[in-house]
Amino acid sequence: MNEEGQNNNEANRKEFLLHMYNQMFNDINRHMGVVWQPITVLAGSFALIAAATSEIISMDIAAALIIVLAGWLIAILYDSSYWYNRNLVIIANIERQFLSRSDLTEIHYYFGKHRKAGSMMDHIRIQWYLGVFVGGLILLYHLFTEVLKRWPTTWNFNQLEQALPFTLPWIATIAVVVSIILLRKHYIDSYNEFIKNSPGIEVDTEGIDYRVGHPTDNKPQEQK
Repeated sequence: MNEEGQNNNEANRKEFLLHMYNQMFNDINRHMGVVWQPITVLAGSFALIAAATSEIISMDIAAALIIVLAGWLIAILYDSSYWYNRNLVIIANIERQFLSRSDLTEIHYYFGKHRKAGSMMDHIRIQWYLGVFVGGLILLYHLFTEVLKRWPTTWNFNQLEQALPFTLPWIATIAVVVSIILLRKHYIDSYNEFIKNSPGIEVDTEGIDYRVGHPTDNKPQEQK
């Protein structure tokens, strides 16, 4: 291939990387810009409590559904967090094609190391706390208004049809917690696999402090 062809290929490669760079940021903005998840959980919780108060459905069923809603929110947040971290890896790898070691201090230091697996940005973590709070609050409410209120005078374990409704929120809690633990492990494994296969160009980050703003595992990057 002649010199002109090589220059054209290099120009095309740079143009492609810049388009890919912009697309990764668009994907991040799409995931981060969705604020309706916590609103859906709160609105759904209020609607279910109102339905239980009006005796349209039992408090047991309402509590179980609210816990499922809270679990759904947390699952969505883990998904968004994974895509954010993964896209940030791609963005950093592209930046390493253009930026030099001095740009760690002259522009930004994020591209020097990839984020730690499972790390969440504050925007996502705040919503995560909301999901845990809503689920925990409804469990406590169900415990004091439904379980302890009828214990031990009317809650007869010999009558399974009476005891079963009390267990619905707790069965839902166990199912949600187990599902979230497995989902979180899946995303961490997927992220670590991505980092292993696509670590990017190695950057000398000596003297750069990675802690709160950009948490990393502080391990040397694995190179192929």
